[in-house]
Amino acid sequence: MAGGGSATGGHTEPDVLSAPLRVRFDYTRSVGPTIGNFLTELRGRKIVGVRGSDGRVLVPPPEYDPITSAPLTEFVDVADTGTVESWTWVHDPLPGQPFDRPFAWALIRLDGADTTLLHAVDVAEPGAIHTGQRVVARWAAETAGSIKDIVCFEPGETSHAPADSVDDAEPVTMITTPVDLDYKHTASPQETIYLRGLAEGKLLGGRTDAAGKVYFPPRGANPTDGRPTDDIVELPDRGTVTTFCIVNVPFLGQRIKPPYVAAYVLLDGADIPFLHLVLGCEATEVRMGMRVEAVWKPREEWGYGLENVDHFRPTGEPDAEYDTYSHHL
Repeated sequence: MAGGGSATGGHTEPDVLSAPLRVRFDYTRSVGPTIGNFLTELRGRKIVGVRGSDGRVLVPPPEYDPITSAPLTEFVDVADTGTVESWTWVHDPLPGQPFDRPFAWALIRLDGADTTLLHAVDVAEPGAIHTGQRVVARWAAETAGSIKDIVCFEPGETSHAPADSVDDAEPVTMITTPVDLDYKHTASPQETIYLRGLAEGKLLGGRTDAAGKVYFPPRGANPTDGRPTDDIVELPDRGTVTTFCIVNVPFLGQRIKPPYVAAYVLLDGADIPFLHLVLGCEATEVRMGMRVEAVWKPREEWGYGLENVDHFRPTGEPDAEYDTYSHHL
């Protein structure tokens, strides 16, 4: 679906493309003994800090002393009441914040602590919060071992946590944090040409001039000398596998059942390989030097992205000589 040769030389800059992008995934990690104990105690509706080498009680508890860098192990119970040290008003809450109505973020020094904890304070207007104000934690009806076990703080002096809170469950050792990035991406002029080309079934690279390296995908500037890569080159949809990896481990969001191959493909006429899938054969058959070709999705599924190419598959041609691609590794 793609040919070869120069597509444009001195082109006029296009109207650049822009689109909203959203990246979402769950990030799971171990928490270690210090944060693990802090979260476990939160699940029992208790707040703990650690005592530093200077005698201060630090909340939330760091793993290492800020002065000596030694591990901190002396846990200290603190109250779920405290004093607002500073605050800021949130007039227009963002998705994922504690409330869908205006509220305050505040640095709160809990009774028994010497450092402040950042959390939300549920007040109706800026005039309802001030530095020095006394606040108390509002606990979740069901706790799970997360900072969200404290829903927020509210004006008051009296703790609402049960005095006999007991947590007999296993200690918290892992947490899963949802990551959600919502933003607008505006393409550069060179990237816009590349994306419009993909929407037409073309693979377009970029170079500074006829003597320059062809980058695919194109870059706005040559990284070696900073000159703009405005010479657009249309590339064929065939190339050579330079390096590859057999994926055997499943992960969240995976659309292909392992094992399969992720490979760097050097398109004919390009100087920089790019990462894509190689399917259409057993994973163990993929090798360096294998000649492959693009398998495009149906035309009605094309958009402005490299996912228009579903994957690459072997062409059946003899393998490329090592010297023809080794300097691109």
